[in-house]
Amino acid sequence: MNNYIFTSESVSCGHPDKVADQISDALVDAGLKAGDETTRVAIETLVTTNHVTLAGEVKNFNVSDDEIKEIVRNKVKEIGYEQVGFHWDKLKIYNEIHAQSGDIGLGTDDFGAGDQGLMFGYASNETSSMMPAPIHYAHELLKALKRLRVEEGYEYIQPDSKSQVSLQYEGGKVKRVDQVVVSSQHSPQYEHSIRMPLSNIVHEVLGDLVDNDTVKHYNPTGKFEIGGPDGDTGLTGRKIIVDTYGGFAPHGGGAFSGKDPTKVDRSAAYMARWLAKNVVADNMADWCQIQLSYAIGVKEPTSIYVDSNGHNRSIQRFIRDNIDLTPKGIIDRFDLFNFYKYSENCVYGHFGDKKVPWEHVGWNGVQYEDADSLEAEINEGC
Repeated sequence: MNNYIFTSESVSCGHPDKVADQISDALVDAGLKAGDETTRVAIETLVTTNHVTLAGEVKNFNVSDDEIKEIVRNKVKEIGYEQVGFHWDKLKIYNEIHAQSGDIGLGTDDFGAGDQGLMFGYASNETSSMMPAPIHYAHELLKALKRLRVEEGYEYIQPDSKSQVSLQYEGGKVKRVDQVVVSSQHSPQYEHSIRMPLSNIVHEVLGDLVDNDTVKHYNPTGKFEIGGPDGDTGLTGRKIIVDTYGGFAPHGGGAFSGKDPTKVDRSAAYMARWLAKNVVADNMADWCQIQLSYAIGVKEPTSIYVDSNGHNRSIQRFIRDNIDLTPKGIIDRFDLFNFYKYSENCVYGHFGDKKVPWEHVGWNGVQYEDADSLEAEINEGC
């Protein structure tokens, strides 16, 4: 299909599920800062009305209970929650984090994969971020809304918000915005005032893609006063499609947040994105999708799959021959045990316009050979 409408959504830093993700990743950051490469973290967070519950498994996690609770409160305060139903200073925090299973340690102490699973990476040249356009614009809308709230003094805009963008493609290219949805929590009695800033960011971000036939939905229910964890329970790892490609490319199923980099759900997904992005940046293809898979405790991937509009087999051969895809190789390439910014970068997707190591372009001196020559060599070997 070259002519179609495709939709992706995004959520803000104040969405309940993203609050949970940020808390889990703030604890990953703290654990890695206080520990070393023997530290293991797998923490889940549940948030609801003035309650935060933490659960998970850790090893060499040198963060005290008091420090954990302070981290939680500081993160909620940073997000902007000082509401009656969810206030950083009024939270009841339940800490049920315990020691990692020794059976898991048998596989991961020597940097075998932290679990089995499959991970996908994707990139295309249809946007500057090399992300699919629907999710790219959905993220940009909410970044603009946060700017209004935090930097430009729109005090009645509250932290919880969502966006959804339906783009019409013609001939495989983005033509226009068919429909757009932006919903934002607001202070009481501001249900009419909120429409103006929502309309402004739609035209600012989407520009000429919006036309007279574009259907716009601003707070479709009419009022959005009760929001955040007071309005809906939040859980770590429930926004995995927002975290990746907005449904435009497959997702392996594993969440990223709350996990240290030995967990390939996170680190190998970052590697798959880096590979796909560099394939496109190096003009090896206009778009590229890469799947990696792993078995718990095993260092090398169990499979590598490439799909693109380029020379798939030669791209796969190049990756297999030149890139270390073991968990330790990925960790070292991106220095993931010294990153300490997982919580900062788990909002508005983990990929795209972000200053993170897995978004850097460049093969670090390795050159991709002539695709036809590589393909001929592969065919001869077959």
